[in-house]
Amino acid sequence: MPPPLAAAGVAAAYRVADALPQAASGGAGFGAALTRAMEQAVDVGHQADAASTSALAGQGSVTDVVLAVGRAEVTLQTAVAVRDRVVAAYQDVMRMPI
Repeated sequence: MPPPLAAAGVAAAYRVADALPQAASGGAGFGAALTRAMEQAVDVGHQADAASTSALAGQGSVTDVVLAVGRAEVTLQTAVAVRDRVVAAYQDVMRMPI
């Protein structure tokens, strides 16, 4: 069974993927969906920073900080994996004979 943080990351990825057909039908396209996904990833990082700051100020719990940082870590790993796939796809296209 995957750890809860991995399940949360999978659920977030599913929500983003679920929004793709709606974005495509609205004329927004893949670029807009990718932009939204990256903005959400940045928001998760900001939430982790806010949770850490509030815990340092004595206003938040350690559990909230650990969960927020874990979500940020999974989000960053997902973003890096997507970036690697995009770069690999670009390289494959560039290697195609004309």
